[in-house]
Amino acid sequence: MTPAHSNSGFPRRPQPIKPLPGQESVWDYPRPPKLEQRSERVVVRLGGQIIADTTKAARVLETSHPPVYYLPLDAFPAGVLIPVNGTSFCEFKGVAHYFDVTAGGVIAARAGWTYPDPSQGFEALSTRVALYPSHMDSCEVDGVQVNFQEGDFYGGWITPQIVGPFKGGPGTTGW
Repeated sequence: MTPAHSNSGFPRRPQPIKPLPGQESVWDYPRPPKLEQRSERVVVRLGGQIIADTTKAARVLETSHPPVYYLPLDAFPAGVLIPVNGTSFCEFKGVAHYFDVTAGGVIAARAGWTYPDPSQGFEALSTRVALYPSHMDSCEVDGVQVNFQEGDFYGGWITPQIVGPFKGGPGTTGW
């Protein structure tokens, strides 16, 4: 979807898709974002192996973004998350540290991240890791296959319960 432009030439907020019963619109999510605990079963596979299976996920909700799921570090078998150099900064959550994710002979470079010393309000992320679903064999929420958010920067998890349009793809930078 190409965003509409105002007369000034800058992109303006696109027209949100109206959610049906049981759906959520990312345009109803807050900014600054919020963290919420979840109890759905989240299963992640890489290299033909299950690398995480938990009902203790949390997700971060932010306007125009699909939710990013954060799984407990202890949900991953030893050796799956390999710390790597480099950080990035989120104005809301703080400094992110990265992991290569490996299983079954597959290495997904910098495919996971955590906030070991997160900003106020996001303390629960200090013991959790998020994964780019685009780098995994599959990610499921309650048995439903996750689609990934477009763009190299974002790690949103899209299920049929989430409607957009979503930031991340071409032409959405100014949203």
